Amino acid sequence: MSRQVKQPTGQKRLTNVAIVRLKKGGKRFEIASYPNKVVSWRNKVETDIDEVLQTHTVFTNVSKGEVAKAGDLKKVFDTDNQSEICLVILAKGELQVSEKERHAQLESMFRDIATIVADKCVNPDTRRPYTVTMIEKAMKDLHFSVKPTRNTKQQALDVIKQFKEKEVIQIQRAYMRLKLRIPGKEGRKLQPKVRKVATKVERDEFEDDELEMVILIDPGAFREVEELVREGTKGRAQIEVLSLKDVEEGDEVLE
Repeated sequence: MSRQVKQPTGQKRLTNVAIVRLKKGGKRFEIASYPNKVVSWRNKVETDIDEVLQTHTVFTNVSKGEVAKAGDLKKVFDTDNQSEICLVILAKGELQVSEKERHAQLESMFRDIATIVADKCVNPDTRRPYTVTMIEKAMKDLHFSVKPTRNTKQQALDVIKQFKEKEVIQIQRAYMRLKLRIPGKEGRKLQPKVRKVATKVERDEFEDDELEMVILIDPGAFREVEELVREGTKGRAQIEVLSLKDVEEGDEVLE
């Protein structure tokens, strides 16, 4: 019964619906989603499809409640599985929003991009992070335009590159410096695995049958390194955080 309440079949039930439209094979297909959820899904912030779609139904016109014919779906998408087709439309379709909603969406993405840059980077002179407000101001000075169809992390990477190229502000990618002490036998097994995760290896040698490594990693990879070492040594290794924000020259990569 709840599915019937959600499913848009008339204009009165569509006061809080975001429509995603895809034109394919000479026909128009639409799905009904919840407002503000499509972008979150595309940016992989929202992972529950039922929080995004109001109904796993493909329409030719959501507003009029006109459901797409199974034959048309099969011909255009090579399947009549509505859930699968909904995912295709969600990924490739155009989100239909009002000008006011579009402006709010772009403002939100602008803030998200600035937050990612502030979290991932530091001032190379002071080795201290910038505030989100400072990054937003620099992005405005750069006249950076948000692209609603692109992932916010990809756009954050663009911002960092443009900051450097146009010297808007001094900025560098930030890393965490760790020191690892791993017993010899386990150290030999874990050494190549840790190297693979590390952005840079500053020290990597055995002393008294114990592996000592000093590495730079993306802060987001700390848990991976910790679990790798803890599980590989059953808790017998030592992990020491030497610095939370360190600077590494080179190409920028946002994971």
